[in-house]
Amino acid sequence: MARSFSRPGRSLACLLFCIALAAGCDRLDPPKQSGELVVAVRADPVFYEQEAGGGASGFDHDLAVEFARELGVRVRFVIARDHAELLKLVRDGKAHFAAAVPVIGGDAGIRYTPPLQESRVLVARHADDLPRDDLADLVGRPIEALPGSQKSLALRLLSAAPPLSIVEVPLAHEVDLLARVAERKAELCATDEIHFDVAINFHPDIAVAFELQDNVAYVWAFHIEDVPLHGKATAFIERVGGDGTLARIHDRYYGHIKRIEPMGAARFLEHVRTRLPDFRHEFQQAQEITGLDWRLLAALAYQESNWDPLATSPTNVRGMMMLTEDTADRLKVTDRLDARQSIRGGARYLADLRDDLPPTVKEPDRTWMALAAYNLGMGHFNGARAIAGMVKRDPDAWYEMKRVLPLLSQPRYYERLKSGRGRGGEAVILAENVRTYYDILSRFEPPYAGLSFSRPPK
Repeated sequence: MARSFSRPGRSLACLLFCIALAAGCDRLDPPKQSGELVVAVRADPVFYEQEAGGGASGFDHDLAVEFARELGVRVRFVIARDHAELLKLVRDGKAHFAAAVPVIGGDAGIRYTPPLQESRVLVARHADDLPRDDLADLVGRPIEALPGSQKSLALRLLSAAPPLSIVEVPLAHEVDLLARVAERKAELCATDEIHFDVAINFHPDIAVAFELQDNVAYVWAFHIEDVPLHGKATAFIERVGGDGTLARIHDRYYGHIKRIEPMGAARFLEHVRTRLPDFRHEFQQAQEITGLDWRLLAALAYQESNWDPLATSPTNVRGMMMLTEDTADRLKVTDRLDARQSIRGGARYLADLRDDLPPTVKEPDRTWMALAAYNLGMGHFNGARAIAGMVKRDPDAWYEMKRVLPLLSQPRYYERLKSGRGRGGEAVILAENVRTYYDILSRFEPPYAGLSFSRPPK
């Protein structure tokens, strides 16, 4: 006999059906249908960072933009507060996928791509504290972690007796946790190697207390049922991993972060406090003239002279921007030891070098190459571009050129060049150090309102 529903039963069934239907209707259409790829991210200096002018940058930002371009759609980013919300946006169909998702175990209802990056899990301490060489040394000491983070999970899974004391602190990202350790507001925190390497340039008073055997993998996370888009993303990741795109983007954001030792970073931050104020206005005026971010110019000046307007090298390169006599004459700089003249002359020279590069060289590589040419001269730099052709490297990619430039000191290469031998390795060091100083200044110093052109991307 067929079962019949009472009127209240039918009403309840109808209500549940409508709720399910409404929930289904709230899910995003596929990117090809909507013309838009929606990506959930967390604001994090390591993976995705919003710029002061309204733009964004970061490793996963650039990769997602590339993926959207391959799909032939635009991309829109949705900011999640924490790890749980990141995955909830995917499960609820509010985002096509979540980027920079840290994974040690697994999550129900989620389909992961192969890892884009892997990083060792560690516990950080203040540099003045004693190292914690054994797991037992961590017992009884509060270890701060982000709520629900994979790092806290890894620590909880350790076989410590008694168990470790994990204190969850609702901060935006792990760089903020590391700042608390540097400022003595926390004794220890759970993080990973890549966050630590980025943060130590801003907070040189941190050190590694204990390193776990676990690696955290950073992946893209899709809804378990979205097999087609997950498949396209997996194929995309395999392609960019094979054609050098992934390596170039990785180098753009992480290739320079280990260039400066903690003591050097600490000295730089002290000089930001004590020396930079005397010259900040001059760098900002040079920005008005050239359109180059004043913080980039200040970073270059620090690499050249440590912001000493009277600096002089044994080869008679002089002043704040360490100009040669010939370059100063060409720029009509009459006194290289005058800080204003030197800064403005050096800024014009860097802008000219950037303009002289072929139009095929795009930002931010264009700026990093101009910095190398500032040290080396455009003649030698063009010689290095010619060598790139000989060794089948891309002369328009900084990731490739910083491996080619040291070849200028090898006879089998420079003897075939009109420009002759050059110290290409020194040019790479200058450019990479300036990138690091620029990153630090960009974190602590605001952009100048008179900026005529957008800041070169990281």
